[in-house]
Amino acid sequence: MQYSYPIDETWSTQETIKVVEFLALVEKVYQVSVPAQQILSSYQQFKQVVPSMSEEKTIGRDFEASTGFSIYRTVKLAKENKDKKIKL
Repeated sequence: MQYSYPIDETWSTQETIKVVEFLALVEKVYQVSVPAQQILSSYQQFKQVVPSMSEEKTIGRDFEASTGFSIYRTVKLAKENKDKKIKL
């Protein structure tokens, strides 16, 4: 399916790529099992672009409204199961 990811036009191309890769990985967790470490690593890259918790929550709400996939639930599950593959 095609979704509209919440992107800030002030981000550089590299920053946009980091955010889109993370959001695509969150989407993938809802389809297949993904190693938790891969999610956490991508989340760290995402946080370099979006360090503000309020901005992260805004992006998360917009992303979930558009796709039905939750950044919060994905990262929480990855943190709780660091050495496993996860799937929602």
